[in-house]
Parts: sequence; structure tokens; C-alpha cells
Amino acid sequence: MGIDSDVLPPPDRSESDALAEAQRALGDGLDWSAVRRVASPWVQAVRAAPQAPWALDRLLQAFPLGSTEGLALMRLAEALLRVPDAPTAAALVADHLGRADWAQQGGVEGATAALLRAAGQGAAPPSGRWPEGLAAWRSRALVVLARRAVRLFGRQFVLAETMADAVARARRARERGPAWRFSFDRLGEGARTEADAQRHLAHYRQAIEVLAREARAGDSLQGRDGVSIKLSALHPRYDPLQRERVMAELVPRVWALCEQAAAADIGLTIDAEEADRLELSLAVFDELAQRVAAKQPQWGGLGLVVQAYQTRALAVVSHLLTRAQALGLRMQCRLVKGAYWDGEIQRAQQLGLRAYPVFTDKAHTDLSYLACAQALLAGGDGVYPQFATHNAATVAAVLQLAKGRTTGFEFQRLHGMGEALYREVMRQHPLPCRVYAPVGQASDLLAYLVRRLLENGANTSFVHQLANARVSEDVLLASPWARAEASPFPLPRDVAGPQRRNSQGLDLAVAGHRRELSQAWSRTLLPSVHEATVAQIPQAMERASKAFVEWEARPVAQRAACLRHAADALQADLPDWCALVVREGRKTWPDAVAEVREAIDFLRYYAAEAERVMAPQALPGVAGERNTWRLRGHGVWVCISPWNFPLAIFVGQVAAALVTGNAVLAKPAEQTPAVALAAVRLLHEAGVPEAVLQCLCGPGESVGAALVAQAGVAGVAFTGSTAVAKAIQQTLAQQPGPITALIAETGGVNAMVVDSTALPEQVADAVVQSAFRSAGQRCSCLRLLCVHEAVADAVIEMVVGAARTLRLGDPADFSTDVGPLIDMAAHEGVQRQLQALRQRATKAWLVHSDVPAPWLAPQVLEVARVSEVREEIFGPVLQVLRWRSDPAELVQAINALGYGLTLGIHSRIDGRAESLARLARVGNVYVNRNMVGAVVGMQPFGGEGLSGTGPKAGGPLYLSRFCAEQAVSVNTAAAGGNVELLVARPPGLSPAPEGSNPVA
Repeated sequence: MGIDSDVLPPPDRSESDALAEAQRALGDGLDWSAVRRVASPWVQAVRAAPQAPWALDRLLQAFPLGSTEGLALMRLAEALLRVPDAPTAAALVADHLGRADWAQQGGVEGATAALLRAAGQGAAPPSGRWPEGLAAWRSRALVVLARRAVRLFGRQFVLAETMADAVARARRARERGPAWRFSFDRLGEGARTEADAQRHLAHYRQAIEVLAREARAGDSLQGRDGVSIKLSALHPRYDPLQRERVMAELVPRVWALCEQAAAADIGLTIDAEEADRLELSLAVFDELAQRVAAKQPQWGGLGLVVQAYQTRALAVVSHLLTRAQALGLRMQCRLVKGAYWDGEIQRAQQLGLRAYPVFTDKAHTDLSYLACAQALLAGGDGVYPQFATHNAATVAAVLQLAKGRTTGFEFQRLHGMGEALYREVMRQHPLPCRVYAPVGQASDLLAYLVRRLLENGANTSFVHQLANARVSEDVLLASPWARAEASPFPLPRDVAGPQRRNSQGLDLAVAGHRRELSQAWSRTLLPSVHEATVAQIPQAMERASKAFVEWEARPVAQRAACLRHAADALQADLPDWCALVVREGRKTWPDAVAEVREAIDFLRYYAAEAERVMAPQALPGVAGERNTWRLRGHGVWVCISPWNFPLAIFVGQVAAALVTGNAVLAKPAEQTPAVALAAVRLLHEAGVPEAVLQCLCGPGESVGAALVAQAGVAGVAFTGSTAVAKAIQQTLAQQPGPITALIAETGGVNAMVVDSTALPEQVADAVVQSAFRSAGQRCSCLRLLCVHEAVADAVIEMVVGAARTLRLGDPADFSTDVGPLIDMAAHEGVQRQLQALRQRATKAWLVHSDVPAPWLAPQVLEVARVSEVREEIFGPVLQVLRWRSDPAELVQAINALGYGLTLGIHSRIDGRAESLARLARVGNVYVNRNMVGAVVGMQPFGGEGLSGTGPKAGGPLYLSRFCAEQAVSVNTAAAGGNVELLVARPPGLSPAPEGSNPVA
């Protein structure tokens, strides 16, 4: 099932424990006052020296990244060069520059000058004056100038577009000043398709060829320029769950590069990736190291980047030192502080991990860096340390740890950053410094580099503070020991707020967590399920009606406690529940973990919400009257849930009805009754009386229909198809007696609008996740991808290529991306819809062939008009459409379909995204992300029109729909007068004399 052993401790260890380990490793051998004495002159010299107009320090000083203006410039640089059509480029410039306050910079002219200053060019104003207002921002001349400025700006961070030019620029840089060494990288986004991977591989080969020709005889390997490679650029599925595939397909590619680099005797360093890929990176590195030891033992150029902000950084360094000694090799180790901090924090919160894999405080990272540096310097000749930092204090501290040595290690900086600092350092110390230099088209690299710049230039970073003369040296060079306190950053369990704990998940990148799930799978069996009959329903209704009275009379706190007990039990046995969902619901493991967590979140959220909304509220009233408003249970609710979320939706419906004081007759989908019965037993064990919650399994056309038609039903909560929801609505309308409430959540023809400012790689990720995850069997799945014609070919090609890398198979296999459809009937239905769709589609891409039913390979088909997408196809089927008109017209056409569940928007134009979201008649809008996986209490889920009645599940209005309102007015003056009025007195009136009659 794809389980391997990890060589490192788990990534979710306590940050305080990791910090204490770093502090112990570093010991007390560092004199920080001496560090300050060494670093202070460097800081003063850098601040005093006139800065080059293109220097990052100068840019950050003029436009701090924490300011609206600085952020506008960076975001414009990130997107503008990839926009091919002029109208969209104009809208992008207008959006970003128009939002900032350029009053102090001289209005539009000042903004233009700012762009050129950022690029290191003087601003030559055009003849006349720029017009003010929106017209100025949309002017063709300004867009042309903005493009020019961003291209020039990109040159400060991208060394050159080709390797030949990069080598030439490096040669000139060495002639002008210090003997910089270079590490060249064809940096950028990771591969999404096999074609991407082969293109990156060719770039790396060509880079090594150029350096091999440039290498000077007699230079040591460390003295020569080298290359850096990114493993995720060389394989489109560089994912820990695809480890077998990666080792078989990626390792030979990288080994070929290693042999090429070894033949030229130049260094090849493997860049760092996100924390969930760390074990996989080490597995690849270890395999390469073994091959080097066997076939190229004289070569000492294999290197790895270690990120000190990871709480396992010291363990990685220890592993490298151990491997080098065991294999008798000399390796390179580039120590950096880290580059994906925001993504790591977000992922840990989304997965509900026990702790973060990275330090959450800058001082903690600084201490970890120094502890790793000390270990590397003390590690002997097995590892050649390369200290990448732009922090003067860190440089001084490393020199102190080196105890006067100036050989056997080097420093590194990023091209465009830290040059002034290292010129000062190298004036005093004969130290080598290597420049990490991206090479390639600025339009391809700037998106990646700007994201890294935003992290390196954040307000807490040394680079930013060095540029700000108002930051004193006491702050700038403060000891990380003095600041190393417990982080105030909330743990993932606390991100939902003080009212409830976030559910805790499992990280499938961790072998130990996969092992827990595998063990649960081996002990999970599906029980036989007894189906109810229509004849049993009246008796069940009678039992529920009687039990409702006592249950509704219980205090809401007691009912909420039952839900919390059930949530805790679910959490405690999460692997077993995941295994049950995989076995019966045929879900993949990531989907199963997410579903069990959602059920836990529903229970805790509705428990807290019930205590909030069902608390009686005092209302205003006249003298002598007390008015109270409260919610009460309605009676007996019928809850009908679907097979695609057999636990989460079932539990969500039932928990909402129960906690508000109702009794429940639950009818799960006939495909997944075992999950529902287990959930009912869980709630019974948590304190819900058996008569209050009864589960009646059976077909929808018999048992479900009879439940809906049963006299006395107070309400129906249904999730499923629009057709069945309409049938339920008609049945309820024909019932005699009170009007029955209906909560319906149905499907949707969900669209995503992509304009030409969107990053294609982000779009491809979002589309593949939204359209094909869960085999397309979510009501929120993407059904219609609308791409601007200027970028449509490239985006569709990337989406199709990414879909081809997906693995279809047994959902119990951890490497499976797409499992089967729920049953043969579902497969046959989707195939009938596909046959009709193929007849009207203008083009179709076959992603996989020879797939046995009930599996269905992802399908991509192009259509000509929005109006052709008339129905939901509940499977991995994506229709694509090219658009070129006003995006508002496109959204109006999507609205006209009548569905209203989810809409995705991918655009770097904030104003456009906001206006389209307001225009869309949908329940959930997702901007620059995928469209699935709404989180309870954070993204309430539900639609309108043909997509449901509302209110939204997991939202603040949901519980009230299960309740009856009651207002109670009490005449407090009815017996003996209004005592409150009698004892009250108007302001300023003297108290009545003791013994007097205040009424007389």
C-alpha cells in the first residue's frame, strides 16, 4: 500500500522541543557581543554607501513590501509579463497601480517613475502631462512603459535568459569586483506535465554543457561555477505518495545529470522543496549518493539544500554527515533559512496537524540556522558547507563558529540581494561567496521569484530592516537567544477560534501515519445491513414523536455535549473511520481523511452554534412587560444523505437536527449504509436516545419516498440530485396539514473563469483537483472551465497533460489518485451523458485508455457555448470553453444556466475578481484556488436556484432552519403592579423620604 520507513523524526514535533534541541546543540560557545562588534561596521557601511539605483535595498526603502505601493509593484511584476492581450494588461496595471496611494510620488507620473526606479532606470516623462484618473492607468503608453519597467526590474533577479548570456554576465561581474562564484538554476514552477519535465531536463543538460566548456583547468570543484536543480521540475508527480514511481522514473534522469556534472567536475546541488517532500528528497539523494560512491567516488559535487526553518533541520544535517561518512564521500550542503514558510503554515492548518513543520518565529529559525552551521563546521571533510544568508549577524556568527577559518566553506547570496553586504565582508575576510543566479525568461521566472522575494523581504527579515534606517542596530543585530520565547502563533487545532477545536488530521506524507491507516484497513470489514420496509415507517415515526418531547426539553448544553462526545470518539478512532469510508465509499485515502475530519468539525461546530443561537434573547418592551425570543425544536425530521459523503453529510444533517431538539429518522444512500449505521451507533453511545435517532436503510424510491410522505414530518433535509429534490418538494406540497420545511442541497454545473493574468501552473493544479478529485463525484466539482482565448491553448495543454499523470486504481492504494465510480449504474449513466456530449463537442482529449468499469478516466471536451452545458455530469468529465468577451457577460451566461453552487475565478486583477463574485448567483466563490473542500465554519457550503434551497451547511444560519421560533411576552404588572417601575426614579430626582408614599 505504498508504505516506507522515514529516516527523520515526524514533522509535527513540538516547536518548543525542536527549539530546545537547537539551543542544546549550539551550546554557550557563541559570544553575541562579539558578533555585534563584527557585524556593526558592515551595517553602517552598507547604510552609508550610496546605493545603486537598482539595488533591492533601495527599492525596499522606497517601497516597503508592507506598504500598498510596494505590494502593488511586486504583484504587478509577478503577473504583467505573462499577459498577452493588451486590454487585460491595461486592466491589470489599472487595478494594481490604481489601488495604491501615489500622492506623495507625484500621481501617475510618480507611479511610472516608481516602476522605472524599481527597474534601475531613470524616469523620462513623456511630453505633456499624464491625465489623472482611471483613463491614465488604462492608457496604452503607460502599459507599454510598465511592461518595459517590469522587464528591466526582472533583470535584477534573473541573471540572463540563456546560459550563454548568464556565463558572460558572470564573467563581467568577476572582472568588475570580487571573485564571485555562481550557481546557475533554470528556476521556476515545478513540472505539471511530462512535457514540462523533459523541457526542464533539457535545460539542465544544456546548462551543464555550457559550464563544462567554461571550466578552467586547475580550478577546484568548489572554485568553479555549478548548477542547481529542482526535483519537482523533473517529474510531474514529485509526491511522497508516488514514491515508487518517482524512484523508478526520476532517479535515472537525475543520475544522468550527475554523471554529466561529474565528468565536468562541477557541482550539482538539489534544491529544497516543501516539508512534505523532504523524506522523498532524502530518498532520491541517498540513492544518488550510493551511485556516486559506486561509480564516481572521486566527484565531490553532489549537494543538497537544507532549510533551517524546518524543525527537522538538525536531523537532516546529521543524516547527511552520517551518509557522507558511511559512503566515504564529500558532499555539498547549502544551508538556507527557508523559502515556503507561508505555504507550510497554510498546509499544516488545512490538514489539522499537531504542530507546524517549520518554526513560526524568526528568532527560532535564526537559532536553528546557527545550530546547523555549527554541526556542519564540526562535521569534518565529509560535507562542504555553503552558508546562504543575507543577514550580517548570521555571517558574523558563522565566522565566529568557524574559529578563524576562512577555507573549507563558502557563503552564498541570491542574485539581486546582499551584494553590498558581502562586498564589505569580503574586504575584511578572504572568503569565497557564491551567487545563486536564476536563468531563463523573466515572464516564466518572475512569478516564482516574486513570491520568494515577498518572504525574504518581509517586515521581520534582515533585508527589509537593513534598508530601513529607522531600525536601530539594537533591533537589527539583536541576539536570537534574547528573542527565543514560546511562539504566540496559534497551533492548527486552534485556528477555528476559541469556541471549538479544529479537527486533527493525518499527514499522508508521513510513513507512520500511512501505517496507521493501513493497519485500520486490515481490520475493517463491512457488516451485512438489514434494510427497513415501508411498513416499519409509521411505527418509527410514532417512537420518534414520543421521544421528541423529552429530548426537546433537555437543556441545549446537554444535547451539545452529546455531539462533542461523538466528535471526540470519532477523533480518537480516525484511522478506523477512514478505512470504513474507503472500503464502502470507495474513496481514496486523502478524501477519506478529509471526510472524517469534516464530520468531526460538523459535530463541534453545531454544538457551539446551538449554544449560541438557542440561548433565549431578551427583547425591548414597554413598562410592565418582559419579552423573550427563543428557538425550539420543530419535531421529527427526515434526513436523507448521499453516497458521495456517506459520513460527513450524514453526520452534518443529523447533528444539526438533533442539537436543536428534534428527533431524526435518517435514510442513508443504499450504496453506503454501513458507514451511516456506524455513525448512528456512535451518537447513541454519546448519549442520544435510540428512539430520538433511528436509521432506516433501503432504496430511495421506496423507503426514502415513504419517509418523505409520512404524516407528521416537521422537515426534510436532503442532499442529492436536483430531480429528486424537486420530487420531494412536490410530495411535501401535496401533504395535508402544516407546511413542511425543506432543506435541499443539490448539484451544479460549476464553472471556473480564467483570465490571461492567471498563473497557468496554479490553474492546472486547481482544475485537476476540482474536476477529477474524488473521480468527479462531488456536487462542488468543476464542470466547465472557461479560459481566455489568449492563453487557452497553453492552459488546456497543461491541464490535459497533468490529468494524464493521474493514477487510476484501487482506492486503498496510497498512490491512487482517481478511484472508481460508486457502482456500475453510475458508470453507465455517465457514459450515456458522455456519448451525447461527444456529439456536440468541438474537440476531445482522451486522457487514459482501456480503463475497466466502473473506473472512468478523466475526460476533457471542448464546447462552443456556455448554453450547451445543460446538465451536471457526475464524474471526472470536464468541459472547456474559450472566451474573449467581457468577463461579466460570461458570468451572466453562467448564471443563466440556473444552477448556483460554486464558481472559481483565477485572476490577478483584484477588482475584476471582486466584481465577478458579486455578479455571480452562486453560493460559494473561490478565487485563485481550487473549488472543492469547503471547511465547516470557514466556508459555509450550499447554493441557490437549481443547486438548493439553503441555508448553507456549516454556516451561522443553518441551525435556525431546523427550529421553530417562539416569542414570549409576560405582563409583569399583572399582579400587584410593576415593581420595577415603582422602585425606579427619573434621573436627577431626589430619593423619596423614608416612610413616604411615592405614589401619592
